[in-house]
Amino acid sequence: MKNAINVKNYFLGNNALNELPGLLEKKMSENGIVIFAIDDFFQDKDIIASLPVRANDEVIFINTESEPHADYIDELVLYIKDTKNSGDIVAVVGMGGGTTMDIAKAIAVLLTNDGSAVDYQGWDLVKNPSVYSVGIPTLAGTGAEVSRTAVLTSRIRKLGINSDYSIFDQVILDPLLLKTVPKNQFIYTGMDNYVHCVESLSGRDNNAMTIAFADKSLALLREIFLGEMDYEKLMVASAFGGMAIANSNVGICHPLSYGLSLIKGFHHGYAICLAFNQLEEYYPEVVEFQDILKKMNFNLPSNVLEGTSDKEFEMMADATLLNNIPLSNAFGENWKELFPKEKVIELLRKI
Repeated sequence: MKNAINVKNYFLGNNALNELPGLLEKKMSENGIVIFAIDDFFQDKDIIASLPVRANDEVIFINTESEPHADYIDELVLYIKDTKNSGDIVAVVGMGGGTTMDIAKAIAVLLTNDGSAVDYQGWDLVKNPSVYSVGIPTLAGTGAEVSRTAVLTSRIRKLGINSDYSIFDQVILDPLLLKTVPKNQFIYTGMDNYVHCVESLSGRDNNAMTIAFADKSLALLREIFLGEMDYEKLMVASAFGGMAIANSNVGICHPLSYGLSLIKGFHHGYAICLAFNQLEEYYPEVVEFQDILKKMNFNLPSNVLEGTSDKEFEMMADATLLNNIPLSNAFGENWKELFPKEKVIELLRKI
């Protein structure tokens, strides 16, 4: 049993982004500052001019070429504190994909908690409530907009800040923001959501709430990817998938993918798809996953780890096995016996 938390407030629908000025106005003080963390994809786009940025606010364009790194979070927070009076910061707004969402959540946490981002990689380590935060996803599937996790890599691990204090206070779900997403990214993030649902449904930590969220998310994903595309349904499916894992946990695939991101630098959704494709012995849904890719006329790359050294495989396996809570969810308390390092390396070599 767990005391679960979900996003408190959300707007959903075309042009929902127009609600942002009113939301921030309610939080504003005389010297109030808003930090906008925005995917650098939008740096030269017209949408930036429509955001309610005032003279004293700070816009930071987030580099999303690689996975969110703890050192990068520390650099951003130090920059903000050096250029702004952190006591006057009333909100952090994150707009972009899962990387940007996670970075925005991490910034909001680090503005009210001392130390480095590395200090909070783990479960329930954050001591103080974060700055008020708003998430505006421009991709659908990561679930980052509704999860309590800000996924980060560091020098030795990929592990999220998992805390009730790292969840957004407000989410804006505007389907119009999805229309610029490239096809490959669209599929990788959509299938990340699919895996969220499969892992939470098969895990030992699930309950009726988890099942309700995950079942409905999967039903929507099947309508969308095996039938007709609907951006609003896709955003809802992403949110439900994120809430499913918030009420349960991920399983085998996510830890296996973390080594790919940490050692090889693969983006999260891409790494998830590569890992899940090799897990049919654990998840029969891999067959449907492959059918969806065929329906979308999408070929997942193979032999991407060709030329990888034995040492790198060891390091990827070690990164996987750090995730004891997800692996306990998948296998039970004796997960180390059922999923030894040799098995992890065997799976990685198939990718």
